[in-house]
Amino acid sequence: MSEVDIKQAKIFRFIFSSTQFAWVWLAVRLYVGYEWFNAGWEKLFNPTWIGEQSGTAITGFLNGTLGKMGGAHPDVSFWYGAFVQNVVLPHAHFFSYLVTYGELLVGIALILGLFTGIASVFGAFMNINYLLAGTLSINTQLLFIEFLLITAWKNAGWYGLDRWLLAKLGAPWQPGKWFK
Repeated sequence: MSEVDIKQAKIFRFIFSSTQFAWVWLAVRLYVGYEWFNAGWEKLFNPTWIGEQSGTAITGFLNGTLGKMGGAHPDVSFWYGAFVQNVVLPHAHFFSYLVTYGELLVGIALILGLFTGIASVFGAFMNINYLLAGTLSINTQLLFIEFLLITAWKNAGWYGLDRWLLAKLGAPWQPGKWFK
């Protein structure tokens, strides 16, 4: 079987692979990173998320999610509501910490340009969960931007720690300097 090489359009190669476009990705990455960091920071000092009353805020949010399951056109799918009711709510304390620190870590990683593609995947995962819970807010915009950051992973962190770290670590299909 012969190998087929399909060329990428020049404009997409420029946008997603050229370091000349990295300044744009820096601005995008900082915006998304700020949004995640700010969301986590607010939760970090809120006792209903972290501390004595942890789990209270997320329980209220998730009960609202369960309330969106009814009607002819529910905002929340049955399967997701069942997941919330049977997995998340019984462990609200754990998920309260997970959400808070997850938002902080994604924000920090994106701001620093550290594992930008992976951080964007985790951010997108959280946005998908918020959307499945029936919450639009800024989640649709962030999810779209995170998909772009995932696509541009090679140069989205060029002005950040990825520029040096990825050269040393490499990728699973191409080991970096530390693994040769």
